[in-house]
Amino acid sequence: MAKMVRVLFVLLILVAIAAAPASAQDEKRVNFSIGGGYTFALSDIRDYLGDGYNVNLGLTFNVTPVLGIQAEYSFNGLGEKQLDVPGAEVPLFANMNMQYGNFNVVIKPPVEGKARPYVVAGMGVYYRPVKVTTPSVGYVPPYCSPWYYYCWPGGLVPVDLILTEGSSTDFGIDFGGGVTFQASEAVGIFFEARYHYIFGPELKDASGAPQGKANGQFLPITFGLRF
Repeated sequence: MAKMVRVLFVLLILVAIAAAPASAQDEKRVNFSIGGGYTFALSDIRDYLGDGYNVNLGLTFNVTPVLGIQAEYSFNGLGEKQLDVPGAEVPLFANMNMQYGNFNVVIKPPVEGKARPYVVAGMGVYYRPVKVTTPSVGYVPPYCSPWYYYCWPGGLVPVDLILTEGSSTDFGIDFGGGVTFQASEAVGIFFEARYHYIFGPELKDASGAPQGKANGQFLPITFGLRF
């Protein structure tokens, strides 16, 4: 898989260089982008984790008018999902966020006009902490503080009991595309959809029997500004 990804990257770069027109208009050497949107959980992972939001920061170095190298950071807050566990007498909820840093190749076909499509593909490192909880109660003693403008009488309050939590840092790949609408010489508005596949760890039970792999598949839809 890693060898195939490297070959694909080389081909993309060669195509981009060959497609660059000699009379292409001058562009910024570096673009900064900021965006946010909705992240869909795909495939089997959708049965265990919910959808959520994404916030992205990116820096693109324009090697040629049609080829860029992008460094990107993204935070994805995935919504809480109630689990269907046979025999469970209390509700169980799973919650996860996903953070990643990627390096991507960005190819912008030489087209005229303010709307410029592009394709993007890359690889990176994905960090995914997950937590499973169930509702419970806990005791809080009476307490007063002028900084909170309030005195509470104390007593039993609802809390989340953590049943398990863990995290995994894994390699992943991504590819997709989008369109940048040049609103002015300084600012562009972009819309993008990109598929991410993460190679997660394999889980084994106490006897050593495999219980599946935590491979992740996600589709963030992002709107943002490019400067």
